[in-house]
Amino acid sequence: MSPPPHPDRTFAAFLFDMDGTLIDSIASANRVWSRWAQRHDVDPIALLATMHGVRAVETIRRWAKPGTDVEAEAAQLTRDEIADVAGTVAIPGAPAFLAGLPPQRWAIVTSAPRALAIARLDAAGLVPPPVLVTADDVSRGKPAPDPFLLAARRLEVAAGECLVWEDAPAGIAAGEAAGAAVAVITATHHSLLETRHPTVKSYEHLAVATDGDGRLRVTARL
Repeated sequence: MSPPPHPDRTFAAFLFDMDGTLIDSIASANRVWSRWAQRHDVDPIALLATMHGVRAVETIRRWAKPGTDVEAEAAQLTRDEIADVAGTVAIPGAPAFLAGLPPQRWAIVTSAPRALAIARLDAAGLVPPPVLVTADDVSRGKPAPDPFLLAARRLEVAAGECLVWEDAPAGIAAGEAAGAAVAVITATHHSLLETRHPTVKSYEHLAVATDGDGRLRVTARL
């Protein structure tokens, strides 16, 4: 069992990525993106290796043929993803871990559009927090720091006082660029991710302690 990440630090807030960090939606996403790849004569395996953690418009722009209406393709892909959330589940321990957080001290920061984020959270049985930053809220997505910086502003805390929870290289880079501490969830990883940040498989053995100033510390669940 991995030790709690950053056990000697307290934080003003936690900023969570969604897919692969709070929920496992990989089966759904892979189905929809594989169908898109096949329609556009793109190698599905190569595409799936690059699409996690970034906005759909950026993946489509990278892989689609010149002249493709990227915005229209992204909109249709989002509709397809909303229609296919079968198998989307919470990462083990995530519901209990989130329940221990004050609502004003955490946010979800996802590269998914808002409608898709709501659909996937609902499928996984998770209630969105008051601060939910999505692809619709920023012009530059991960690995740019903009989504995490926006979430910190909405929570009225400094990004450098936050702990970012991530699973993908793009999101890890975004958290680093925002000046936040980072913890990596590996529940959906099939191979070792090389990272200097602490890693934990899930939230099953983690809990949250809140000090007298409302700051958060990750602890081991008793």
